[in-house]
Amino acid sequence: MSDAAQPTAAEVRAAADAVKAALDRHLAAVENRSGEDDPVVYEAFNELAAAAEAYDEVLYDQYDEVTPFEIPGAEDALPPYTGPDEPNALSVLLRRDYAVAQPQRLLAQAQRVADLEAETDADKASAAGVVGGSVHAALGVLFGEFEPDEIASRHKEFGLEEGDSTLWVTAADTPAEPGEWLDAPFDQADPQRIVCRFDVSTVFDEEPDDEDRPARGDLGDLGDDDLEPLDAER
Repeated sequence: MSDAAQPTAAEVRAAADAVKAALDRHLAAVENRSGEDDPVVYEAFNELAAAAEAYDEVLYDQYDEVTPFEIPGAEDALPPYTGPDEPNALSVLLRRDYAVAQPQRLLAQAQRVADLEAETDADKASAAGVVGGSVHAALGVLFGEFEPDEIASRHKEFGLEEGDSTLWVTAADTPAEPGEWLDAPFDQADPQRIVCRFDVSTVFDEEPDDEDRPARGDLGDLGDDDLEPLDAER
């Protein structure tokens, strides 16, 4: 930033005063809140976050200093809950991301599952080509055989590297009709009906341990002894 664009000392002082005022408004909203999800508290929280961020920016630009606070912005906070107080139904929305860190391991483990499923010689001959060097086919075999939670607990065994994950528990007024949402399962996700939410990401780690993570693209030479035993039974 050029000297001409830097904030003045008066602008930094004004930003600090704005934080103080936002703190007072937030405390007043909390003291007089009407319930657990009072929209006035939510609005005051967002105003405080915005004021703190603006102050932090001008303080750094003018004095090369930062604040000791980390107030999440509005985009990080859940909106006020507007669902039923006593939900009659719920939906659990889950997303887990993976990187295919070791394709050779993935292919080998999927082929082993196919081989274990084969009962006759004809089945074994057919299973020999079920994966055929295709990561797409291998993923279909593994996720068709194992539950998502088991995949998550054994991801390294399957040559996968964990990414971010999130789980939303959302409230509903009535259970959905059979087959009602199967064509578009996530289109009706309403953030204002989230009862609880759990996020997992390395961005939350203070000291990420990269040594335990397999390097992407590092295939290595995998032999039979390098693969952990599979239990193909659910």
